[in-house]
Amino acid sequence: MQVRTRMFILFFSVVSAVYSALNYYIFYRGGSVIPERYKLVYVVAGACVSGSYVAGRILERFVLSWVSDLLVWLGSFWLAAMVYFLLACLCIDLLRLVNLIVPIFPSFVTNNLEQTKQIIFWATVSVVGILVLAGHINARTIRIKTLELTVSKNAHSSGTMNIAVASDIHLGTIICKARLERIVQIINGLDPDLVLLPGDIVDEDLGPVIKQNLGETLRTIRSRLGVLAITGNHEYIGGVEEACRYLTEHGIRLLRDEVTIIDGSLNIVGREDRSIRQFQGKSRKTLEELMSAVDKSCPVILMDHQPFRLDEAVENHIDLQLSGHTHHGQLWPFNFITKKVYELSWGYLKKRNTHFYVSCGVGTWGPPVRIGNRPEVVNVRLRLG
Repeated sequence: MQVRTRMFILFFSVVSAVYSALNYYIFYRGGSVIPERYKLVYVVAGACVSGSYVAGRILERFVLSWVSDLLVWLGSFWLAAMVYFLLACLCIDLLRLVNLIVPIFPSFVTNNLEQTKQIIFWATVSVVGILVLAGHINARTIRIKTLELTVSKNAHSSGTMNIAVASDIHLGTIICKARLERIVQIINGLDPDLVLLPGDIVDEDLGPVIKQNLGETLRTIRSRLGVLAITGNHEYIGGVEEACRYLTEHGIRLLRDEVTIIDGSLNIVGREDRSIRQFQGKSRKTLEELMSAVDKSCPVILMDHQPFRLDEAVENHIDLQLSGHTHHGQLWPFNFITKKVYELSWGYLKKRNTHFYVSCGVGTWGPPVRIGNRPEVVNVRLRLG
């Protein structure tokens, strides 16, 4: 058995064990208020809901149907709900522990514990339900983020280059035809000179994309200078060669460790995603290698899906780096984790002469829910010359 296969099995086993333990804890705590006659129904429903996402993802790799769609949608919403049920359970149990040491609960709580449990249970279900619903509405409400930037370098034509940037679309079962049509409508409404897609265009499995013929919708993106993209980790998860072939066949030009010149002097550098090492055992080209043939007196835009090692772009005289990947956590409080992992989790940063923008993305991974940030299409108005 190959080392990578063993590592995958180990990783999957650990994740499955942790996921199962968290779900057991949530349903065990909730089960304390369920009447005995409904316990079996509760247990079966809990097992079905918690396992639906994985079951749906596996099923859609073999048979795409309304059943696989239903399981993926149900499981996706549960992933978001699970986060907030887990936080609620932890908070409640922490308060119970404090109360054992120093009694802090008032008498109206302790006098009728069964009634208190029922109230807390239904209040928690209601709050989590409202949060997930509000987060779903938020995830469908795309904003346009405008960046006005200046690059004082030689350009074939001076003036402003109007660029539309849409990262992390995650096309598939969740981000379906209607959502993609809305994204394309917003991009086209900006009347862009150039459209850039910095990775994770496809979610994972290409099957749902082909079934919904999403490539034809991608063809409707209008841009004077074309649509350029790079790979993200999700292209690798689902099969990078198949995903790139499909996107290329539908009007998207993939830059895979390549440099192209747009409008006579604007250099676009597209890096292969870091996942190439994990999935193919290869190394991507270094940025220094890619920049060796670039005229650095002309403007340079770099697309690199995962925003690691920002100083590398500064050292190689990149004018603007565009990244995605982080989703800024997508669900609060995961944004605190992404802030620790990445120097820039979301938004704009300038280091010396290099501009950086990390987008939180226009789509969603897993839960069709965003809490703490809004999906965005970035409109970069780049003044050249």
